[in-house]
Amino acid sequence: MYGAAIIAQALHDLGVKVIFGLPGLPVTDIGQEGLYRGIRFISFRNEQAAVYAATAYGYLTGKPGVCICVGGPGVFHVMAGIPHATANSWPLLVLAGSSETHNGGKQAFQEVDAISLLKPHAKLAVRPHSAETIPKSIKDAYRTAMFGRPGPAFVDLPANLILGHYDIPRHTPTPYSEPPMSVAPDNRLRAVVDAIKSAQAPLVVIGKGAAYARAERPIQTLVEKTGIPFVPTPMGKGVIADSHPSNYSAARSVALKEADVVLVLGARLNWILSFGLPPKWNPTAKIIQIDISADELGQNGGNQSLSLVGDVALVVEQIVDRLAGWRWEGRSSAFSRSLQAGKEKNEARAAKKAAVQQLPMPFERAFDVMRTTLNELSNPANGDIVYVSEGANAMDISRSIFTMEHPRIKLDAGTYATMGVGMGYAVAAYTAYNLTGEGSSGTKDHKKIVAIEGDSAFGFSGMEVETMARFQMDILIFVMNNSGLYRGDSDASDRWHEKRRNTVAGTTKEGAGLTAWSLGYETKYQKLAEMAGGIGFEARTPEELREATIQGFKAKVPVVVNVIIDQQADLPMDFSWLDMAPPKKEAKL
Repeated sequence: MYGAAIIAQALHDLGVKVIFGLPGLPVTDIGQEGLYRGIRFISFRNEQAAVYAATAYGYLTGKPGVCICVGGPGVFHVMAGIPHATANSWPLLVLAGSSETHNGGKQAFQEVDAISLLKPHAKLAVRPHSAETIPKSIKDAYRTAMFGRPGPAFVDLPANLILGHYDIPRHTPTPYSEPPMSVAPDNRLRAVVDAIKSAQAPLVVIGKGAAYARAERPIQTLVEKTGIPFVPTPMGKGVIADSHPSNYSAARSVALKEADVVLVLGARLNWILSFGLPPKWNPTAKIIQIDISADELGQNGGNQSLSLVGDVALVVEQIVDRLAGWRWEGRSSAFSRSLQAGKEKNEARAAKKAAVQQLPMPFERAFDVMRTTLNELSNPANGDIVYVSEGANAMDISRSIFTMEHPRIKLDAGTYATMGVGMGYAVAAYTAYNLTGEGSSGTKDHKKIVAIEGDSAFGFSGMEVETMARFQMDILIFVMNNSGLYRGDSDASDRWHEKRRNTVAGTTKEGAGLTAWSLGYETKYQKLAEMAGGIGFEARTPEELREATIQGFKAKVPVVVNVIIDQQADLPMDFSWLDMAPPKKEAKL
């Protein structure tokens, strides 16, 4: 039996339906053998986009996303996805080719000690020592990626094993089993329930781990029966519908600062949640974590003695059972009044920004046009649009504008804040929901994938528009073009080109040249779609943006809408996620 066929059969026996990768020797035939066995192979233009797609597929399906790459430089390219999967706790299986075993240490073609390289960063890194051990190595890695706290696993495949022919019997695949789910012990549950009942200002925080665990029903039941307010993390949006009256994400700062007992469901107390520490959090709050990983309990501001290890869905069901008949009677409390006031204030502020009539449009105005139009085309209650967003401003600002009524229809840069994930994510979402059917959310089988990209973020993987076109994926991409990484240098063409001339000439005078974060002036990103057989639009006004959104949504090919927005050249840099004061400008000498 051909080595590549053994590998493909091992994946088939595990129920793998799709492989993401970039084919090259010696792994090309693995993809082809997979195709012979009914496994889709989505070939990308860059290994980074492929591995990001595999990570997102793991999140959307609950099964390891599979990525295949060549050895050497291919391994280094996919390495970006390894810590990304670890940080997000998403299951990922990477298979990489490598030089022949008998040429190890001889400076062979694309030789690298991938096992030593990846062992510190993967849950498992293994190399089968014979053709007979290939199926077990792959199965062990697949299981390891998914069991316990999900994460990445790696299998190194020497070229001689892939390309060799072996007289080995066809192995009988062992039945695939789901990961075991654990519940919380009764004694700790009692303490948690007592703490919740004693709260004057209780709060539920919903993380993307709850979405991954398919915990939406028990969490919805918890909130409905107890009346406790909740706030979702960015990718926890939709576990309970954003339209739910108990959702106070618009008053998140108030909620975290005033809550005295907080139930954190499938979310880590990292930078996204300000570590669960003052000054953003109430210094006397009891923060109760429910997580699949014991390592997370007691981290930063978490209360170690009250927190629970277990499957979020099962543990929340236990809590609901023990809270039967109890309801928080604080709807007229000072906490509730603070939440409502904060929500109304921030929603009014957002509405004011969205109504600004200026050209070029600010982010908020453009997003309001896009949101309103998309909601007309597809009722958010149906959950038939999957939103992907990345980019410093594009992601941060759009997060509060686009509402999610269902879980697992929102993807962003995640815990690792990885830029360049957007196009891979979009392909993964299309594949999970529209090709393999392994994704689950909303009411329809076919979903429209909408990617909201900063122009800088889009640049990391823009060529994957060709991948989308090749596989006839009708993905709608908005590139928010402010001609810069965070902001541009000038909305005036003449002034921008003057700055560029000064930069090329080597001028160092402050303000005379382009900044370090500058990009090309109003680059024609829509041409990428046209190049690949898709459709491109340029939108400068609300009317043009609305029409492009309608046409792009209805199109059956990839669409790139190049949205020319305000460059905000005079806006100061603000890194709100960094736990530090803004830098002071030094005096000139």
